[in-house]
Amino acid sequence: MDRNVVKVLLAAWERPDFRAGLRHLIDLDEVTSLLAALSVDDHDDEVRRRAMELLRSALETSEIRAAVLLLIETDDIRHSLAAAIADGLADRPGLAASIRSALEDPAVRAQTRDALESPGLRALAWKVAEDEFRGRRVALVRQVVLLLLRHRPARRLAWALKKHGVVRELRRATSAPRSGDA
Repeated sequence: MDRNVVKVLLAAWERPDFRAGLRHLIDLDEVTSLLAALSVDDHDDEVRRRAMELLRSALETSEIRAAVLLLIETDDIRHSLAAAIADGLADRPGLAASIRSALEDPAVRAQTRDALESPGLRALAWKVAEDEFRGRRVALVRQVVLLLLRHRPARRLAWALKKHGVVRELRRATSAPRSGDA
C-alpha cells in the first residue's frame, strides 16, 4: 500500500461518517496504529498482510463497505485519492490519468459499488490480491479470468475501466521491458 494512499486514508479517518462505518470493525486504536505503520516507507510485509486481512474482514460488513465507498464517492477524498495514486504512479502518467478519469465517472463508481456488494466477487478479488501479493503471476491471470467469467459486476466494471483507458495503460506497463531485463 502506497504511503500517499495511506495519508488519504488517515484524512478520511478524520471524517465522522467514515469512522462510524469502521467502528464495528475492531479497536479504533488498532486501525490508527496500522495506518500509521503503513504510512512510512519501510514497513514490512507483515504490516501489509495485517492491512489486507483487516480490509478483507471489513468488506464483509455493509456499514464498512459504505465507509470504504466514501473514499470514491466523496469529492474531496476522491480527489486526494486520485492525487495520491498519481504520485505513486509518477513513472506511468498515462495510467495515473486513466485512473483519475475513471474515478471521476459516476458510472465507474456505481460499478465499483455493485462489485463490492457481490460476496462471490469479493472472495475472488481477494484471491487475485493474494496472488499479486505473493507474486504468483500464473495464478493471478487464472483468477482474473475466473473473476471476469463468473461475475457480471466484474465484467461491467472492467468495461467501464476500459472506456477510460485503464486496461490499455495496464497492458502497456505489462508489456514494457523492466530495467535490467535484456
